[in-house]
Amino acid sequence: PDPDRHLDRAWLAAHLREERRSAELLSEIREAMFGAQDGVMSILLVVATVATATGESYAVLVAGVATALAEVVSMAAGEYMSSKSQREIFDAQIATERLEVAERPAEAEAEVAFLLEREGLASESARRVAAEFAIDKHVLLKTMVEKELGLTIEHGASPIQGALILAGTFGVASLVPLGPFFFLPVSAAFAASIALAGISMFALGVFKSRFTKRNPLVSGIEVMGLVAIASAAGYAFGSILPAVLGW
Repeated sequence: PDPDRHLDRAWLAAHLREERRSAELLSEIREAMFGAQDGVMSILLVVATVATATGESYAVLVAGVATALAEVVSMAAGEYMSSKSQREIFDAQIATERLEVAERPAEAEAEVAFLLEREGLASESARRVAAEFAIDKHVLLKTMVEKELGLTIEHGASPIQGALILAGTFGVASLVPLGPFFFLPVSAAFAASIALAGISMFALGVFKSRFTKRNPLVSGIEVMGLVAIASAAGYAFGSILPAVLGW
């Protein structure tokens, strides 16, 4: 790369936009991975429990589909309301800081100087930088919000987007453990469901390692271990439930 490219303001602007977009994309990937992992694991636990308890594919499909539909709606609504409420709380905090900047600018400037000093700047340098920030109240506000509250004024992805990503990936992933019961006898479907869940979870762990920079094999095995736990738990629950419920 050009060693002097940082002197080009157009390059800097484009570079910062790209880094912000990368950060937003990672947040979306996190939502998708959570939805996929939860979709496989929760439905696997349900089908393993019902298959062991009843030995009937129809019962497994009814329970699995009902659980998947309920989870899709619940997760979408929960993610939407959670993200929306969080942003509203953040906006209220930002409004309080905006009022302080407008009514008590000297106090806001002193706070920024103190925060900069606490981060390692010399006292005189911190006061000088804060004074420069205070020339523009919007800059002062953004600095206060970021340094004091750890927030950003700009809104990120919409709550609806996050809800759709989470619900969509959950719905698709739920077909992995549920799919075999549409085509195979219950015992064979149970084995196929565990195998498909293990393969998909291993692949998800390997994919995750691209962003976490961990060993792909270790990451895949770690996530795949959840399949063993869910399968064992489902088998145990399905074995115990009939006796507990008096079936």
